[in-house]
Amino acid sequence: MFNIKSNIRGLAVLLLVCGVSFPALAEYKKNYIGDIETYIAVYEDTLIHLARKHDLGFVELRAANPKLDPWIPGAGAEVILPKRHLLPDAPREGLVINLPEMRVYAFVNGDDAPYTYPLGVGREGLDTPIGNTTIVRKKEGPTWRPTPRMRKEDPKLPASVPPGPENPLGTHALYFGWPTYAMHGTNRPFGIGRRVSSGCIRMYPEDVITFFDQIPVGTKVNVINQPIKIAWIGNELYLEAHPDMEQSIKMEETGMVEQQKFTDEDMSLIIDRAGRYADRLNWPKIRSALRERKGYPVRIARYLENDAALIDKSEGNKIKASSKDNNPSPSDEVIIPEVKPDITMVKAEPKVVIIEAQPGE
Repeated sequence: MFNIKSNIRGLAVLLLVCGVSFPALAEYKKNYIGDIETYIAVYEDTLIHLARKHDLGFVELRAANPKLDPWIPGAGAEVILPKRHLLPDAPREGLVINLPEMRVYAFVNGDDAPYTYPLGVGREGLDTPIGNTTIVRKKEGPTWRPTPRMRKEDPKLPASVPPGPENPLGTHALYFGWPTYAMHGTNRPFGIGRRVSSGCIRMYPEDVITFFDQIPVGTKVNVINQPIKIAWIGNELYLEAHPDMEQSIKMEETGMVEQQKFTDEDMSLIIDRAGRYADRLNWPKIRSALRERKGYPVRIARYLENDAALIDKSEGNKIKASSKDNNPSPSDEVIIPEVKPDITMVKAEPKVVIIEAQPGE
């Protein structure tokens, strides 16, 4: 059967590859994608293997399940799979990479939901840069060439590694306009959802193959740093708090962060998103979400169905009109049952030697 929508998208990709400009496709309108799921563990499960099985990053799965031992969650344990994501506060075009979330959103699908994948990002001291660039070229079967810094730190490294199972770039690479930075596969998939790279962005081996075909050369790339996301879903306001770049290491090791960070900027953002309904914000729930950083959306306010208010779609998350009812409705629920706040500390996972990855041919 002739599919008009698919043919329009195919033509748009062809024009982009050929360097021809064209009007943007319709934009995805919802403020979220996906749904929260749960999984009942079996004896052999570990969080690092469950993360890959369910296309999640290790830290985001760890954060959502702070009471579980990441190496032995235990047969019958209920594992929260944080697959609902509020969309970042950024233009919905091309690739939006949110570093604290360690996740990419690919707005290359018209008015359908964006593709999304977990990522491994730059480790402390070798951060992935923030800003705007583009995909300038792609390579199937890339060659890895260690940088001079890498070879100085480890003189045993070869001058280059050809395509194959030992290549740290994996099977596919998409190169940024920034020299020496790329999105690529990996021969060490346990690093996805962690800060492990030399600044490049890693993907699961199975994800990068699909991603490689979805993303044409010339696609815009926007790398952002948004540990806190807030958005209206219908008449309910949700907050999604992730560990920031410094907190993510502690979250990986212990399942918790050491201290709550609640800045004036955070408060202003929350109040601004609440708009006319700022008096309905559940501040205990907000403080708990910011302290625990579980990485899934928590409802922090709502207005009644009979309120004379509309969400202004032209402004995204802001409220357009005021409420007729000043009595806050209950806002204790979250999307899924919350883990109790008393977090059980577990042993940090064993240190793993990571081969640094930088692109080069």
